[in-house]
Amino acid sequence: MKNKLIAGNWKMNKTAAEAAEFVGELIPLVKNAVNKIVLCVPFTALNTVAEAAEGTNIAVGAQNVHWENSGAFTGEISVEMVRECGAQYVIVGHSERRQFFNETDDNVNRRAKAAVDGGLTPVICVGESLAERSDGCAEAVVEKQLKKAYKDFTAEDTGKTVIAYEPVWAIGTGRIATVNDAENMIKYIRKAVCELFGKKAAKEICILYGGSMNEHNAAPLLVLPEINGGLIGGASLNAAAFARIACYSGK
Repeated sequence: MKNKLIAGNWKMNKTAAEAAEFVGELIPLVKNAVNKIVLCVPFTALNTVAEAAEGTNIAVGAQNVHWENSGAFTGEISVEMVRECGAQYVIVGHSERRQFFNETDDNVNRRAKAAVDGGLTPVICVGESLAERSDGCAEAVVEKQLKKAYKDFTAEDTGKTVIAYEPVWAIGTGRIATVNDAENMIKYIRKAVCELFGKKAAKEICILYGGSMNEHNAAPLLVLPEINGGLIGGASLNAAAFARIACYSGK
């Protein structure tokens, strides 16, 4: 995959006014970027960011979505609602959702399937904890998450998704997986996709690295052919820092 996908995850940060200011600052910094750029923003900023980024090379994503179209699900938001706000992508199964909101593998599957069926591209997050890596079962954990996330998917559906490998121990900690750690796990993920859906699906699926990637450590990871981009957390909150990652060209 020649061009990378660089997705920013703002998490619970920025008001709508702050979001508009950020996008205004970012647009000229990334106008010549060859990579795909996505900003995954809080629900309250989706409309604002979509309007501010209209006509530019910046796409918009949400950070979660429900699997039902409507109903008694207080505090949730549907695929149709997200799309109406201008989003094209949505993060599904982020480790913080799993940790703090009891997100299960089954829920991740249902959200991801609803996203694909409704025309959104889900960024499906998988990753192991430090204890799981220390116990030598990181690959088994990630493979289990993948199999459950893609339950009842077809190979064609798989091509409408993105996978983000995020070692949980490297999220928001300042720690980062070594280049070898990241490359080896992403190779393993691609192998697992191959076993589930075939060589074509494995070759074409976009797999990101997430976990404290920033403008200082991004290049050694993004240069690897197995890694198709990054899911950027804290560094995506600063326009200049995020732009330096988004404009990475391998040179």
